[in-house]
Amino acid sequence: MAKKPWYREWSEALIVAVILALIIRTFLFQAFKIPSGSMLDTLLIGDHLLVNKFIYGTHIPFTDSRFLALRQPERGDVIVFEFPEDEGKSYFQRRDFIKRVVGIPGDVVEVKNKQVFVNGQPFLLEQEVHKDPETVPAVAGPRDFTGPLKVPEGNYFVMGDNRDFSYDSRFWGFVQRSKIKGLAFIKYWSWDSQRNFPRFERIGRLID
Repeated sequence: MAKKPWYREWSEALIVAVILALIIRTFLFQAFKIPSGSMLDTLLIGDHLLVNKFIYGTHIPFTDSRFLALRQPERGDVIVFEFPEDEGKSYFQRRDFIKRVVGIPGDVVEVKNKQVFVNGQPFLLEQEVHKDPETVPAVAGPRDFTGPLKVPEGNYFVMGDNRDFSYDSRFWGFVQRSKIKGLAFIKYWSWDSQRNFPRFERIGRLID
């Protein structure tokens, strides 16, 4: 049997690699880079994450259907999702956001004087931070006073850990289940652009 030309072997290997990469990105894992400070201090600008795309069910492309879900999103999960206000934009204009789940379907969420309440009980997370000591009056905006709001079926209420500087469900509403891409679970790389140096101490750390 004649040996394949080198260029054919290389091209076949490249095609297989591309197909495998597409399968992995579509159904299993996706890389995500933190572009802003809304999740400080849990996630820093320049952190690179891996997102588990199958834990909430494998998404069937071009549909809202999922199958083989291991579990549903839970309070405290850090999720990546398609920004709701990008609905109707072209595929290349849509942005991915990352926030923490605070309210699941059926929950009643309220923010009073910066404190989050879920179903009437304080929802306290060690990861949340407040970097602005001032309180914004309820009449001035929803940052420090929101709700009460009941989370509709098939939707989630999300917030950034950097509570005073996060554009989240307090401002634009709920995240539909179909828009959630997956669970952020590990930092595989981190780059400090101010020092132009890697943050080695963050690499390989799980996301709480």
